[in-house]
Amino acid sequence: MKLYTTKVILGLFLLFTQFIFAQNLHKSQFQVKGNCEMCKERIESTALKAGATAARYSIDLQTLTLETSDNITSEDILKKIAEAGHDNEKFKASDETYQKLPGCCHYERETQTEKKLTAENHNHSKGENEFFVKGNCESCKARIEKAAKSAGAKSADWNAEKQTITLDFDSSKTSADQILKKIAEVGHDNEKYKTPDDVYKKLPGCCLYDRETAFGEANANVHSDQNATIHDSKKHTDSDSDHQHDKNAKNIEEVKVSASKAATSINKKEAGLVFNIDKKELLKAACCNLSESFETNATVDVSFSNAVTGTKQLKMLGLDQKYTSLTKELLPEIRGLASAYGLNFIPGRWIESIQLTKGGSTVTSGYESITGQINTELIKHSEKSETSLNLFSDFNGRAEANITHVEPINDHWTQTFLLHGNGTFGDTDMNDDGFLDRPKGTQLNAAYLLNFNDLEKSGFGSHFGINFVKDERTAGQIGFDKKLPQDKQTAYGVGIDISRFQVWNKTGYVFKGKPYQSLGWMNQYVYHQQDSFFGLRNYSGQQHTYYSNLIFESIIGNTNHKYKTGASFMYDRYNEDYLTNNFRRNEVVPGIFAEYTLTGLKYTLVAGARADFHNLAGTQFTPRLNFKYDFTPQTILRLSAGRGFRTTSVFAENQQYFASNRNIQILQNGGDIYGLKPEIAWNFGASLQQEFKLFGRKSTLMVDFFRTDFQDQVLVDLDRSPQQLTFYNLEGKSFANSFQTQWDFTPFKNFEVRLAYKYYDVQADYMDGRREIPFMAKHRGFVNLAYATNKNTKGGFWSFDTTLNVVGKQRLPNTASNPVEFQIPAYSQSYAVVNAQISRNFNQKIRAYVGGENLTSYYQKNAIVDFRNPFGNYFDGGMVYAPIMKANFYVGLDVSF
Repeated sequence: MKLYTTKVILGLFLLFTQFIFAQNLHKSQFQVKGNCEMCKERIESTALKAGATAARYSIDLQTLTLETSDNITSEDILKKIAEAGHDNEKFKASDETYQKLPGCCHYERETQTEKKLTAENHNHSKGENEFFVKGNCESCKARIEKAAKSAGAKSADWNAEKQTITLDFDSSKTSADQILKKIAEVGHDNEKYKTPDDVYKKLPGCCLYDRETAFGEANANVHSDQNATIHDSKKHTDSDSDHQHDKNAKNIEEVKVSASKAATSINKKEAGLVFNIDKKELLKAACCNLSESFETNATVDVSFSNAVTGTKQLKMLGLDQKYTSLTKELLPEIRGLASAYGLNFIPGRWIESIQLTKGGSTVTSGYESITGQINTELIKHSEKSETSLNLFSDFNGRAEANITHVEPINDHWTQTFLLHGNGTFGDTDMNDDGFLDRPKGTQLNAAYLLNFNDLEKSGFGSHFGINFVKDERTAGQIGFDKKLPQDKQTAYGVGIDISRFQVWNKTGYVFKGKPYQSLGWMNQYVYHQQDSFFGLRNYSGQQHTYYSNLIFESIIGNTNHKYKTGASFMYDRYNEDYLTNNFRRNEVVPGIFAEYTLTGLKYTLVAGARADFHNLAGTQFTPRLNFKYDFTPQTILRLSAGRGFRTTSVFAENQQYFASNRNIQILQNGGDIYGLKPEIAWNFGASLQQEFKLFGRKSTLMVDFFRTDFQDQVLVDLDRSPQQLTFYNLEGKSFANSFQTQWDFTPFKNFEVRLAYKYYDVQADYMDGRREIPFMAKHRGFVNLAYATNKNTKGGFWSFDTTLNVVGKQRLPNTASNPVEFQIPAYSQSYAVVNAQISRNFNQKIRAYVGGENLTSYYQKNAIVDFRNPFGNYFDGGMVYAPIMKANFYVGLDVSF
């Protein structure tokens, strides 16, 4: 005991001694360039020899922290460090000294061009009393402006988008230098002072800006959407697209503001693998609706339109769209009866951003996400009244018009009007089989959004939306008359009429004085009605859905430890008729969830779990985990694991097979949904993101691998017989392995290149043995090239975009029992598809574009089996694996008022 007491006293004495000596020491931090441990040792030893009391160099942050006494200046030390070969913010090493460093120590030096650009940024992009200050969000803004005023500024206005502060001060009482020093002391790097590491680390997680970004560059954690969305701010992160909205829209839990960045970017702050797709990316292709929004994206695969119904489906990680959570404004959107055609109900010109999460998303988003989440944010923010008109037409009889109007009502209220109409009027039959290559019909789509934002004062924010869709389409043989009953005419026809109505609200409250603590509540009601026929088969369905989600977010001790907790409720009422059979079910699902986020200097851990009490599927436990580790700011490792479950709507999700002679058979096994059990799956993933310089410009290499394992998967068996479509629960194994590598780089100014390769191994144990899932190519290649000219004085420029998709062979369903002339091969051929677009921005208000799809004109020649006898035993319009239309050209015009 005596020895222990002695150690304690000695320890306290040493601490006290250090404290006394520290009173006469000065601590400061400087930018110093270096690469490796040899650099670190050289820099620190040089600093100590030059008189520093202590020197600590961070390779990752490229910073040197010095402690010096009164008789030693930091300039003397930094001069010696430059003489040793290391450029710093005060002095530059001579070329001769730099060249003598070992090869591993040759850090990247600032070129004369970069110096000039930096000088131009400082000299021309801001006013006399405007200074660069780094930050992310509203909490940053409040902290920065408060610090400036405490240092004597009369007024201070920090702009997140420009990353600048505008000061008004009396130079006889204070100075810009004093104000900026105070701002650095509270945690924000600026063009004169750098914040100490320990102060930076103590900032809330939402305020941890990127310290590597040069002053004057756009902040990847900031976007123009001050969206009061009440949901996972992790899901709303990083926009310009970091528009996942950074997806970062501070959802009320974290309102963030944005600048223009890359059209598609990876949110470096997210624990999960999140891609932020901005409106700028969507303009690279025709993008008439959500299904066409991923033509320039390598992560999502888009199936080609069904030969009879014209439907497209998304695939991710080698699995069908139904395993991906598709949300709008972070509310459940394309699910249930909307599965087949829902992608057509979100017009491309309405989309402000898309946030794509690969792998398991967080538990706050619900239980249905298995392979990831795709969230769409609608246009709803503008500083001034703005109206946009889009007109589009292709050369085969398709036309559409979009009108969007965003109008600030006052300082707190904004409203948005969205109107869309499209029509397909031409008879397109490029393979001369007598069937339309795509349906004819019309759609009317209208939405109204109302937003309230008073987060800074009252802490309240709210978003209201209402949407109505009326969609009618006719397909089948040319000459079919929809006005006549099918049994009164010989031509085969398909008719699909859909009415859809939605209303939703998201309201949130940020606690006063506690920007890290918030409460959000989301509610939505959806009505969906479909009436359809496929030849002599009738299918109709009605769905009523009510969804509610309540989320509370706060911290434990400090903002390095965050948590979210809440409760959700989902109610689905289905009423379906297929032929003479009626299927009704009510799904009632209350749920609870909790999520914890641990943030360290180099890592982020998000661990969550939810319990859902499904009246038909029983109690389901859904854990999910996401982990990110930054080896360096340029090298990021992500790991994820999670569970998900869903109930299957076997009719709605498989309508592409209705236009056939196949009889539907459900092999029941005692479950409560069509006699089937719910699907359960585990998803595991790992990804490595590496940034580096190529040709002096930023380059990013991404490699990821995901595996999904199923339990009780509802298999869609097309192989038992060409005359049957059989559904049953999996007995055995079903898995999907997905590997993707993607390289984004810029060879020269304004020219962006994206290359990707994907490998899929997707297999399942069917009743008669293990087989590959049909219509899934093992190998896929992707190339996207984008070039834009420099803007002229009026803001005009040209854009050129080209995308190449190479699709390997795919296993096709077994048709061996058909007569030889009605058999299809076991595997399809490999093929390539090229899309291209040229656009001209005449100024900031007018843009015209012309483009072509499937410019290689590769098409599936026998897309419909036995097309001459559509009412016979062998007719099948669901065997589509490639384009069914040859090259198609389009023109469009965008005008803003």
